[in-house]
Amino acid sequence: MQIEHIEQRLSEHFPNSELAVSGDGSHFDVRVVSDVFAGLRAVKRQQLVYAAVNDWIRDGSLHAINIKALTPEEA
Repeated sequence: MQIEHIEQRLSEHFPNSELAVSGDGSHFDVRVVSDVFAGLRAVKRQQLVYAAVNDWIRDGSLHAINIKALTPEEA
């Protein structure tokens, strides 16, 4: 799995957001800053990010992902 693939997928699911992806192989750190997260609890925010990459998690392409999901105000 390459960083560019994850960035592309997240940008499709979270347009007009700030994205940062780092890592290698199958372990990645992801930071998504988006208005979509306003009013949502941390668990729901993470569920939204997981939903964007869940097919890769299921097939083993993406093994571990550490998520920071913030609103612009929190960032």
